[in-house]
Amino acid sequence: MSIHSYTFCPLGIHLEHCLVGPVVSALCVYSKDISISSSRFIERSAWRSFNVSKLEAFGNDISGRQNRRRVAFAASEGSTSGLDYGFSRKRKVVEHICLLKANRDLSAEEENDMLDYLYTSQYQMGGIVAISLGSLSDKNPDGYTHAVYMRFQRQEDLAKFYKNSFYLRVLKDHVIPHCHGLISVDYESEVQDDILHIFRKGEEFNYGVEFVLLVSVVETARGGPADDALATLAKLPMEFPSLIVQATQGSNFNTSDIEYTHGAVIRFRSIEAFKMFVGSSDYKDIWKSKFQPITQKSLAVHFSVDPVGTEIM
Repeated sequence: MSIHSYTFCPLGIHLEHCLVGPVVSALCVYSKDISISSSRFIERSAWRSFNVSKLEAFGNDISGRQNRRRVAFAASEGSTSGLDYGFSRKRKVVEHICLLKANRDLSAEEENDMLDYLYTSQYQMGGIVAISLGSLSDKNPDGYTHAVYMRFQRQEDLAKFYKNSFYLRVLKDHVIPHCHGLISVDYESEVQDDILHIFRKGEEFNYGVEFVLLVSVVETARGGPADDALATLAKLPMEFPSLIVQATQGSNFNTSDIEYTHGAVIRFRSIEAFKMFVGSSDYKDIWKSKFQPITQKSLAVHFSVDPVGTEIM
């Protein structure tokens, strides 16, 4: 199983400038304002890159699931994709992140089987309103190889999910035999109160890059400083609409695993948008000024997203 060689540290900072903790092998593990000066050059360049990449479509499927249909469309340059982040109503959602450490001898067939069963879990039980998953695009210090992201409407739905017999059987028969470690982070956040954004449906969410950030902040920073740092992430879709579709962030509420205190998931429009943003001075400044002073350790990973609604097990 191949993993790409270059590595992005949390918020685009090189590894030696970040506080990265040791490997975590746990079973299961909430924002003040900052102005981010987005460059018009970045915005226009991003849209040009976005248009080209979508017209070509993503020819490579990182997760190895080759039989999935690709979707192609182009967005108009200068568009903000019709999203109104400043004045729209908000709806609370619950985010679940699970990172897996697959065995080195995992075959392509076993990988597809594992990911397909995890993905189709949404059709076998209630509560899951959105899901994405895939093979991580880069190596990371903790050795995680795959990520699973799920969204629920309420914490009660997530609690039922953990105890669901079908899900437990998927873990027992199709995940645990192929993995030697996993970690989960759960948090509550807010999104726009409309069907497309709650359920992550439509052209905006058909494909792109899912960026996952996990951090553990020092005890004295929990509350004000941590909330302030998270608020910078919450504003990113409004500040960089041509790069980012949606961002959620929050404090880990799963008391069974407190290794990481906070988590965030950011959906980028394309791999080009992702690379452009994490390499920008704005993003690096966020990490240096808001996160680095209060962070004990961190983990940042990302994976490509396939078109939704086409998976067949």
